[in-house]
Amino acid sequence: MANHNQVKAKKHLGQHFLTDESIAQDIADSLSLEGYKDVLEIGPGMGVLTKYLLKKETTTHVIEIDTESVEYLKNNYLNLADRIYEKDFLKYDLNLIFKDKPFAIIGNFPYNISSQILFKTLELRHQIPEFSGMFQKEVAKRICSKEGSKVYGILSVLTQAFYNADYLFTVPPTVFNPPPKVDSGVLLLKRKENFKLPCDEKLFFRVVKTGFQQRRKTLRNSLKTFNLSDNLKANTIFGQRPEQLSVSKFIELTSLIENDIN
Repeated sequence: MANHNQVKAKKHLGQHFLTDESIAQDIADSLSLEGYKDVLEIGPGMGVLTKYLLKKETTTHVIEIDTESVEYLKNNYLNLADRIYEKDFLKYDLNLIFKDKPFAIIGNFPYNISSQILFKTLELRHQIPEFSGMFQKEVAKRICSKEGSKVYGILSVLTQAFYNADYLFTVPPTVFNPPPKVDSGVLLLKRKENFKLPCDEKLFFRVVKTGFQQRRKTLRNSLKTFNLSDNLKANTIFGQRPEQLSVSKFIELTSLIENDIN
């Protein structure tokens, strides 16, 4: 394949290009490709992961904010040309690409926006059955951690309410150009099928975020802004700290609060 000038990694875009082919293959292979036909890769750069996706029985789309990378992909991946979107994933309406169809998300994500990518995925979860990607290792570990862990937090609870999260493997800095200063971690999210949140979703997000804003405090103290009844606050669940509550306990807590404030 003709090499049309390597793309230079741009610091302000958080670009670190993966150079290890076998890791790219492993990330591509992590998707089951069951129940959907389309895959969206975020931030493909020079296409190290893209080329393995293109070999699969799936329709690959890529979204890339960097003009230079877009040019490179158009020159080197001719069969992808009409599915390259030079857009900001966080701001772009993905239904302009997918209408209402299901699709998976995959990528070696820029660390500076990886959490926002995850939040947008949660918003679109009715369309995203699978999600596989590379994060900073500590963020990937946090997303997959369980209650009782020091790193368990907002991302863990909100993600695991809707997806089963698996930490797949760790990737050293040496396989990137330029190398990041930290290890990376690849995780896989599989949506919980036929799951419906049994409480108000906005309230659930608010309870989780407010609870963890002061993670050292008991929920009785951290959730003061909800002006809950003394009767409810007497419930033993309010004597716990947020990191002690499993996802299902957070859902239960939200239902209790919902009944109390309505």
